[in-house]
Amino acid sequence: MSNIEIIDQETSVIMPFYDQPQVQIDEIPVGPGIPLGIERVSNPELGIAGAYGAWGMSFDNQAVLEFVEQRIGHPLDEESRLNLASLGFVNRHHIPELTPQEDLELEVAVGARFVREAAYANGWEPGEVDAVLLGTTGPVADDYTERVAHEAGIPESALKVSIHKACDSSVGALHLALNPNLEFLGSIGRGLAERLAGKKVLVGGIEGLSRLLRWTRDTNALQLFGNGAGVIGMIPGRTIRFLVGKAYEAFDEKGVLALHMYYPYTGRSSAGGSMIEVTQAGQNHIRVAGFMKEPANDHDSVDMAGPMGMVKLFVRNGVGVVSDVYHTYRRRMEELGTSQKSIITTIAHHANFRINTLKSIQLEKEGIHLSIPWILSEFGNVSAASNMIAFLRKLPGLKPDDHVLFDGFGAGTYYDVLVVSIGES
Repeated sequence: MSNIEIIDQETSVIMPFYDQPQVQIDEIPVGPGIPLGIERVSNPELGIAGAYGAWGMSFDNQAVLEFVEQRIGHPLDEESRLNLASLGFVNRHHIPELTPQEDLELEVAVGARFVREAAYANGWEPGEVDAVLLGTTGPVADDYTERVAHEAGIPESALKVSIHKACDSSVGALHLALNPNLEFLGSIGRGLAERLAGKKVLVGGIEGLSRLLRWTRDTNALQLFGNGAGVIGMIPGRTIRFLVGKAYEAFDEKGVLALHMYYPYTGRSSAGGSMIEVTQAGQNHIRVAGFMKEPANDHDSVDMAGPMGMVKLFVRNGVGVVSDVYHTYRRRMEELGTSQKSIITTIAHHANFRINTLKSIQLEKEGIHLSIPWILSEFGNVSAASNMIAFLRKLPGLKPDDHVLFDGFGAGTYYDVLVVSIGES
């Protein structure tokens, strides 16, 4: 039996995110006015906190079908209508069509708000932050991370790192900040984890996917994806400590999940033939960009094979990477004389419920029993934001020296899996 925890799978009792009492509602004065909901989360015992939420109008599963039909200009046939509840989703958030300048203004304002709120949740002023690492699938501007940091009041001298590895981007960012032994970084990114050790660091995923969906007629993507953001604050080596991890690439040659690369990518392979390109994007700005199989139609932002196609794409390789990291973790615990320690929870990307369930079943067949909570039903697939939101939702119940596995994966195909120990050291 799967160890997936169906925490909020009973759709009849799930309250829309904006209606939840702990969520602060505001409006961004762009276009007709864009609603924004943010929740701050902190665990003072661990010294970790952050903020997460969404922006745009909230669409339930029926309303999102009507939204898609309006977008494509005709009714969806039965074959095209996804059973969204069975995929783990009951809401997502979308914005109206805006001008390019309004899109930029909105997403910079939203990003800055999440970064500031995450800093405040940790008891930091934005001016105290030493680094900001943001994962974004399709940034609204090449210098999005710099713009957000500036708007949030982060010092110009702070390090900014933009990570573009689709849904894996935020876990990729966390991995960069913690693991000193990643091989693809080259001379620009080498020593990044050592540089950030002991510093006040914000890591997150900010995904304005509603904007990207304007340039697709892929009905699967239109039904599944929505806006979302999650940003956590940590002090690498002190409040979150790296134990083991692995980054893995398996090029999606068939383009099962094809994405347009809305970010600079020269096409030069990194050391060891990696598809990841690390460049100096500004004086204090590093860009980590992954190569994507792009849609055949240059005007499409995304082209996906459907939920079962995603299962085939992500499960086989994903199970292999998680299994490798798990066994490395067990050996590491034996070496440290702490074989009694175990992974308390898994923070997995919420691509869809079927993927996570099948991964759990396959891992159990290999004797690996991991708790994998499903806790993002009110957001839809929010790509790189999902792992950070899931972590923040689990954060209040975690204890010092708990071991947590992060399972990140996304189009490309990219995987970042790592185990960390949390709490003030």
